Amino acid sequence: MDLSTLYDLIVGTLLVAAAMTFWERRLHPARSRELAVWALSYVSFAAGCVVAMNRYHLPGISGWALANLIMVLGYLLLHHGVASLEGKRRFAWSAAVLAVIALVWTVGGDRFTGAFWNYLASLPIAAVCGMTAWTLLRSRVTRALAVRPLAVAIFAVHAAFNLARAFLAPVMVSFYGESLLPVLAKATMYEGVLYSVAVPMALIGMVREEAQGKLAAAAHLDYLTGLHNRRGFFEKGGQVIDRCGSGRSVCLLAFDLDHFKAINDRYGHKAGDDVLRLFADVARETLGPEAILARIGGEEFAALMIGQEAEGARPIGENVALRFAEAAAHADRLAIPATVSIGLAELSAGSPDLQALLSTADRALYQAKALGRNRVEVADPQRRGRCCLT
Repeated sequence: MDLSTLYDLIVGTLLVAAAMTFWERRLHPARSRELAVWALSYVSFAAGCVVAMNRYHLPGISGWALANLIMVLGYLLLHHGVASLEGKRRFAWSAAVLAVIALVWTVGGDRFTGAFWNYLASLPIAAVCGMTAWTLLRSRVTRALAVRPLAVAIFAVHAAFNLARAFLAPVMVSFYGESLLPVLAKATMYEGVLYSVAVPMALIGMVREEAQGKLAAAAHLDYLTGLHNRRGFFEKGGQVIDRCGSGRSVCLLAFDLDHFKAINDRYGHKAGDDVLRLFADVARETLGPEAILARIGGEEFAALMIGQEAEGARPIGENVALRFAEAAAHADRLAIPATVSIGLAELSAGSPDLQALLSTADRALYQAKALGRNRVEVADPQRRGRCCLT
């Protein structure tokens, strides 16, 4: 396959990749900007290839220099899109790179056109690809994505290939003669075709995997409060209990907002939603990040506390109740006398799993309701619940 055919193949591949990537924006609006930048980078690569095919028809070294600059622009756009996944913007850095390359071509392009095109032009490409691989490797946003190692490998291999072209190719040509240059050019184009296929697949794969992960996470969250929902609570809580075994204490607090239906009837459903969000905020802040907190029903919540015995969990539950009642009474535009009843259970042989533990805590919760509400009751016949907290 001659070089002209390889150029045509890579241009066609890049334009298809650009169209597919741009179309993907409709499916992933959260990454619309990054996808648009990547699509533009593929168009830039294609334009660079077209200029390279016709570089002899342009005056002096302008065709050579322009093709190289447009190609590097494509790599910079790829890097910019990857950096944007973390919210970073690096326009000034990209402009500086292009300015330096243009200056180098202006100063030495006429004297060393062949060396620039065949060898030195690969250095900025290798540098930008290496930076892209490094950015992906350090990215916190993409850390959990299974596709990320593949994307890092693609950029790293392409960087290594261009480094070899810059430093090993001159040695090989000096040893075997300039008849090796067409072979190296074909090898470069073959590798370029593979790169132009692999990169769009890897980047689109990352965006899709990220979106699927967010959907999976959303399926485990309560839309109103941002806490785990019942499904998320049982999945995550069950895993934690299995890992803890009998080596650590585990407690569960079951919460039920008092007279919540009356709140909805008297103040309206919007006020009821505000009360639910307020309780979620208070409980999240009071219990801390280690607790697994969930909304498991309309006005029902649960919190799994690891490494905490009932004696220590009880005052924490009381603190939640006190802070919630105070916050509801004094919150701006709310001022509703809302309280919460709490049942507390500790993991034991009688409640060996999460479902049994929740049932035990619910029984204590019913006792708290029966004894006057706005209180904590412990699921232990040997313990007496505290008096009403108000």
